[in-house]
Amino acid sequence: MTSQSQGIQQLLQAEKRAKDKLEEAKKRKGKRLKQAKEEAIAEIDHYRLQREKEFRNKQTNVMGSQGNLSAKIEEQTTETIQNLTSSYHKNMESVMKKLLSTICDINPEVHPNFRHAV
Repeated sequence: MTSQSQGIQQLLQAEKRAKDKLEEAKKRKGKRLKQAKEEAIAEIDHYRLQREKEFRNKQTNVMGSQGNLSAKIEEQTTETIQNLTSSYHKNMESVMKKLLSTICDINPEVHPNFRHAV
């Protein structure tokens, strides 16, 4: 009987060691998963910062050129307004004379379709 109980004891001890090893392996696996997750988060953050920096650089380049375009358009608009104003002042007198002469100079005539009743 003692050899059987010794065999049972050895089996129980072996089972306990196997269980301990499994628990230890699970703990190592959990730690490794946490570490991998932290590394992935750090890598994602690094990548995100890098891409945001590139985006800001591109945005600055595009917005800078848009700023130049805005200034150029503003300058063209001012020049066009000045040209129109000078043209208005230059031609205003002659246009007013033509308009008034057309309106005020009336030549009464009989319409060609008018039939004189006899």
